[in-house]
Amino acid sequence: MSIEVKMPDFGGDAQEATIVAWHKQPGDKVASGELLVEVMTDKVNVEVEAPAAGVIVEILHAADETVATGVVIARIDAA
Repeated sequence: MSIEVKMPDFGGDAQEATIVAWHKQPGDKVASGELLVEVMTDKVNVEVEAPAAGVIVEILHAADETVATGVVIARIDAA
């Protein structure tokens, strides 16, 4: 089963965030709640955790890319 990792909704005026660094790469195992990616809004840096355990199968947006909230940024195979 594939789990989508989406750019979080930060509330307020933040409608997008820039990916600062990925802490996992495709093929890496990840535990639920483990740090996956750091993102930066115009006001704050945020650590995004993996929503489920599994293997990272795809990263859709690279570091330094600005992505709108709600957009899928990675996929985890939780099977």
